[in-house]
Amino acid sequence: MMTEGPQYEVAVIGAGPGGIAAAAKLRMAGIDDIIVIERADDVGGSWHENNYPGISVDVPSTTYQYSFARNPHWSRFFAPGAEVQKYHADVAREYGLYERIRFDSNVEREIWDDEKRFWALHLDDGSVVTARFLISAIGSFVRPREDVGIPGAKSFRGKVQRPSSWDNDFDLAGKSVGIIGTGASAVQIIPAIAPEVAALTVFQRTPVWSVPKPDFTVPKAMQAALAVPGVSAGLNGAAFVLVDVLLRFVSKTPIDTFRPLADKFDALMIAGYRRYVRLVVKDPATAEKLTPDFGVLTKRPTMSTGYLPAYNRDNVTLITDPIEKITPTGIKTRDGVLHKLDVLILATGYEVFSDPETYRPGTIVGRDGFDLAEFYRTAGLQAYQSVSVPGLPNRWTLVGPYSWSGTSWHAFVETTSDHAVRAITETRRRGAAVCEVRKEVAEEYHRTVHQRAEGVRYYLCELNGHVPTYYRNSQGDSTYIRPAGFFEARRQTRKFPLDDYRYEVVPSIESGIGATVPDAPEHSAAQA
Repeated sequence: MMTEGPQYEVAVIGAGPGGIAAAAKLRMAGIDDIIVIERADDVGGSWHENNYPGISVDVPSTTYQYSFARNPHWSRFFAPGAEVQKYHADVAREYGLYERIRFDSNVEREIWDDEKRFWALHLDDGSVVTARFLISAIGSFVRPREDVGIPGAKSFRGKVQRPSSWDNDFDLAGKSVGIIGTGASAVQIIPAIAPEVAALTVFQRTPVWSVPKPDFTVPKAMQAALAVPGVSAGLNGAAFVLVDVLLRFVSKTPIDTFRPLADKFDALMIAGYRRYVRLVVKDPATAEKLTPDFGVLTKRPTMSTGYLPAYNRDNVTLITDPIEKITPTGIKTRDGVLHKLDVLILATGYEVFSDPETYRPGTIVGRDGFDLAEFYRTAGLQAYQSVSVPGLPNRWTLVGPYSWSGTSWHAFVETTSDHAVRAITETRRRGAAVCEVRKEVAEEYHRTVHQRAEGVRYYLCELNGHVPTYYRNSQGDSTYIRPAGFFEARRQTRKFPLDDYRYEVVPSIESGIGATVPDAPEHSAAQA
């Protein structure tokens, strides 16, 4: 009896920076039977969805690019959002990805077929896409938070703007505008719109660290230098060395030594930043409200030359009183004041990959009914080398637990893409139909990485546990950051022992007859 095979060899979910990296790497490896499924109508991920005022990268442009597609022609040292989006589109075209992308399609469920040995992806239009292998390239910010956690959020009758769905046709000139949130997007939006609005009221729960951004137009001479082979890679390497040193210190310093050092470091940084804010912000009371009482690495630090000075404008007001509710005409704070608004900006963040609640029950189901959401809820977030989970054969995620290595996003997703492509290539070489990380290997890896994250947990969960941050999840764990030096993490993720996976060889996939490759005489999990 013949069993119908999958439509594609590999499916990639998402056409953002990760999906482009994975698809390009697959093609470089000679794997062309692929489909990329993207919920939006173009590539770029967040860079396509976000087009709010002032959007730009918050790391130097030379570090925000693929190693296989370096761009020496960035217009600014911190490129604007539209230019970053164009870069991703250009790379997708160069590697022939557009013709392999299915746009305006959202994957609602990923279901492993035990009998047929492939993944069935159920889309929002009712159709199903099947693939032997699956790479989830969904980024760290999975979806905007629909529930902002404030009573009356849907009652406001004025214009509502979100960073991820900004209406650029709406004119803010002369309007009374309120913005909830002071994260990375708000830090860019506030100085961009302050000069044109009549009044801007910023509702702050937690202050943000924000230092000047050394942005400038990249001169032609510098662009010419960056075009010389090896120059851009060398600059990136130097930056990665600094990050590597920091992460090695955090992950390898004995906790009894790390604790007092971290305490002293934070105290010195907070005192120094308080003096800096008081120099920039004229009103002492406002300056104090803008000064964090937590460490610089607790929340995502930001860079902006205009953010703090914006509070010196007569039309910008900072409110730190808690919000009681949103009304049809504005925001009422707990001190009883109703702040009337024409426009409300909800810069209230995203559901992130490191939170168990982000994974909905029944949406990712593997072998024998294994449910990823239930596993993460009961066992905590974990994955072998951040990419693979036992019970989910033939599936890898580019942005998984303990994955971010502190470097540029592209270097990070290239590394995890290399892992997935290497595993797929080895599975094909062995003539196998199924590749699944060994349970004992994954458990050993998690024990090691969890132990090495002790310093990170102390910093985020104890020393700065009073501060809300997406670096610490609802389970009180810090699964966002990988506790290893960048170069160590890159080497281990790319060069994992091939026998850390088990392979099921199926002589005749159509017949459903299969066998498991015998265990190698010995295998070892790569250490975190």
